[in-house]
Amino acid sequence: MSDFITVLKFRNEPLYYFGLVCLISSVIFFLLSRISSVQVAGTNAWYKPLKFALSIGSFCWAMGWYTWYLKLPGQVSVYSWVTILLLAFELIYIALQAGRGELSHYNRSSPLYAALYSGMALAATFVTLHTGYIGLLFCTTDIPELPGHYLWAIRIGIFLFVVFAMEGAVMGGRMSHTIGGPDGGRGLPFLNWSRKFGDPRIAHFIGMHALQILPLIAFYVLKNVRWTQFFGVLYGCLALAVLVQALNGKPLFK
Repeated sequence: MSDFITVLKFRNEPLYYFGLVCLISSVIFFLLSRISSVQVAGTNAWYKPLKFALSIGSFCWAMGWYTWYLKLPGQVSVYSWVTILLLAFELIYIALQAGRGELSHYNRSSPLYAALYSGMALAATFVTLHTGYIGLLFCTTDIPELPGHYLWAIRIGIFLFVVFAMEGAVMGGRMSHTIGGPDGGRGLPFLNWSRKFGDPRIAHFIGMHALQILPLIAFYVLKNVRWTQFFGVLYGCLALAVLVQALNGKPLFK
């Protein structure tokens, strides 16, 4: 693990440190969740910033690792700092709202909250599209030192990340993350995915974390281009099937 940290810091220092801040923040949010009884939408208020801190931290470390292969320091630096600034805004707002016992997402109860929520949506969209551009660079840049199966896993992982990150628009358009019933109520512990109605957050989670899962499996297990491509398609079909089930108002877990 220490070797991974050392190499990651060398490859992309800004994303390394921001990811580290996010992971440290997740520990703080976890401790706050143990001592606070404040509830938001039927679950502990600190669970949302905890989940976002973990997700953002793992995203930044993954992209910090991958972007080094492009050997495009200028473009990677712009991408890194834009990502840091926009995702820091999102995480800070989510944490502040948790401390206030207020919703961050879907909160349009005042002009200020509506503007901040829209700002979060724009920030997430811009980071997602910028990440998609990085994915295009992986498709057009010659990287002979990378094994073909690993390169394909990065490409497919970024593609699935972009598609299922944009799926957040499904929830944003509905101003709800539950289909077939109201938000809140009985859900899985910590994750709070609905056990009664459709919940697009599950497909959102599965698809976005292809970014980390596919390259790891391709590098350590598959080690073959065709198997990697097949597994990537299979993984994408799984995320799509989970999304279709949610859109039909059916829970994945009961």
